[in-house]
This record gives sequence, C-alpha cells and structure tokens, in this order.
Amino acid sequence: MSSLAGIVSRFAIEGEVVSVDPLGSGLINDTYKVTTAGDSPDYVLQRINNAIFKDVALLQGNIGAVTAHIRKKLEAAGEDDIDRKVLRFISLKDSELTYLEDEGKFWRVSVFIPDAYTYDTVNPEYSYCAGKAFGNFEAMLADLPDKLGETIPDFHNMELRLSQLIEAVEEDAAGRIDGCPEDGPVNELPDDPDHGEAVLDMLEDIDAYGVEMCRAEQMHRDGLLPKRICHCDTKVNNMMFDRDGNILCVIDLDTVMPSFVFSDYGDFLRTAACTAPEDEPDTSKIHFDMEIFKAFTRGYLESAGCFLTDAEKENLPYAACMFPFMQAVRFLTDYINGDTYYKTKYIDHNFVRARAQMTLFHDALAHVEEMSEFIAGL
Repeated sequence: MSSLAGIVSRFAIEGEVVSVDPLGSGLINDTYKVTTAGDSPDYVLQRINNAIFKDVALLQGNIGAVTAHIRKKLEAAGEDDIDRKVLRFISLKDSELTYLEDEGKFWRVSVFIPDAYTYDTVNPEYSYCAGKAFGNFEAMLADLPDKLGETIPDFHNMELRLSQLIEAVEEDAAGRIDGCPEDGPVNELPDDPDHGEAVLDMLEDIDAYGVEMCRAEQMHRDGLLPKRICHCDTKVNNMMFDRDGNILCVIDLDTVMPSFVFSDYGDFLRTAACTAPEDEPDTSKIHFDMEIFKAFTRGYLESAGCFLTDAEKENLPYAACMFPFMQAVRFLTDYINGDTYYKTKYIDHNFVRARAQMTLFHDALAHVEEMSEFIAGL
C-alpha cells in the first residue's frame, strides 16, 4: 500500500509535504491534516469509506457540482475570502478526477481552511447559527442546474424503513419477539421483564402512527412536495466558524443529495432538541426542547424561507416528529434482526435506543400545535 505522503503526492497540490497527521475523530472517513512547507496551503487528506458510499464517482461528482455552484454564487455576490467560505477539492496530477483509487481504497484531498473552528455545543445560539447556515446552504443550491444522484439511496425514506421493520418482524431472526434472548446479560430494561411483550407494545405504537409518518412520500407522489438539494447530515459540528464567531461554511458534504427539506430540518432537531442522549434508559429525562426548536427554526426560515413553499413550511412540525419516529423504527429493526447494523454495548441497547426515540417522538408530537403557531408567527 502507498504511504499517506505518497497518496498526497498524486494530487496537484502546491508545496512540499512536511507531515501527514490524523485530524479529528470522524466516524465514517479517515481524515488527516497535510502540512506543507513555507507559504503553501495545507491540505486535508481523507480516505472515503466506500463501504457506505459505494459510488465514489457519483459522490465526488455531487460535491464538485455543489461546491462549484456555491463558489459561483459567492463570486457573483462580491464576497471576499471565498476559499474560506466553500470547500475546494484538488484534482489528480494526471486527470481532472478529484479522487484516487489505490489498492481498493479511495482518497481525496481538499484545501485546509486556516483559523476555522467547529463546535459540538448545542444551545440556542449555535442552533440559530445552524438553522441559518443550513437554510442558506439549501437556498444557494435551489437553482443548481446539475442533476445529483443519491449517495445513500433512500436514506430518509420512511416507507422503506417501515417495510424493513415489517420484514424483520416476519423473520424474527434473533427470536426477540417471541421471547427474551438468552445468550448474554440483559441491561437497562428494569420495567420490562417480558421483552417480547415490550417489543410487541412498541410495534403496536409504531403501527398506530405509521401511515401519518409516511406523509412526505405521499405528498411527493401527489406533486405537493419537491425534492431539493439537501445536506442530509445537519449537525452543529458540520459548520465552520471564524475566530469572531461568524459562519464560514458548511462542511462534510458526503450526504449532499436530493431529498425533502424535512431531512435537514428534522434530523437536526432529533439530536439537538433532545434533552438526553439517544440511548438514555430513563425516559423521564427525555423531552423535546422548544427553545432549541425556536432558535433553529428562526435561523432556518430567515435563510430558507425565500424558496420554501407554504406546504413545506406548514409541515416542518411534522418533520420534527418524523425523524425521531424514523430513528426508532431503525433501532427497533436492528434489535429484532439481532444487532447487525448499529454497534451495541449490551443486548438490549438497540431496544433502549428505540424506546428513547419513541419517547422523544411523543413529546415532539405533543408540541405540534405550539410549533405551528411559532412558525406562523415568523
């Protein structure tokens, strides 16, 4: 296998490589900072996880189209310091491709943005910034002429997730519907001695809301809900700030693809507006934080409101409910399948996660009227 410095040398970078060191703690791609000599820019080297992103050419084609369009918008607006406000990926020395395949591994290089910071803090201030940034990201791409592909097909398709749950129930591969698993310690379910009954109760709860939570797909078929270019991984730490706290740009563009705006809106609130970790066993600690909701929504509509339809705006509270519901379905599906997708720390971990997400779903559902009134007031 080529060395990391050898990989970097295949790209049309400026300057001489001094060092290649691990950068950050991402869960998907391996990331390194490439330091160069003198006044040349530094770079970011990433190994693309092609087990998740199976079509690397499509992935990099999406990113290239998006970053070029944003750069053109910034230039037209007379923005300064544009290289710090949109990511720039480097082509290979011998082609226009922005990725390299080396012994079955895929690599890319982008320019490192100096004096830029990310934050993991979730509070009203940063939630407002997140809403503003991701709404603006969508707004700039609303007129993108290029046709993008789905880097993870059906990533946020609620109908598909429910069909996967139905299939899991029919197979009951790990015997977790008919009875309790017997191959290890059972933790975190003090109130559910009969696990099979607990699973059946949750399945009944999911079934009661399944049709309503598939509203987006039905609206799309009815011509009421367009697909737009969305980020699809809206977290506070997927934005970069300058040292004065101003937003520079949105990063981590691997999941940028056509989707409903509910993806960017609902997925952020699922994590940011939850008052407890997503695997909290004590459901009394789990609530939907309306202050985070209001801050994010205010920022989002300030920047995305210029292109959203009335139907999209009116259904934002639905999106806030749909995403914890979808994640509950995914966790429960994996639990029934025998924990084949998500990493777990104990046998019932995925069930605890599913129960926590259903608790958040119900609390968000209880705030729908208040959410709608707030959005109408904006």
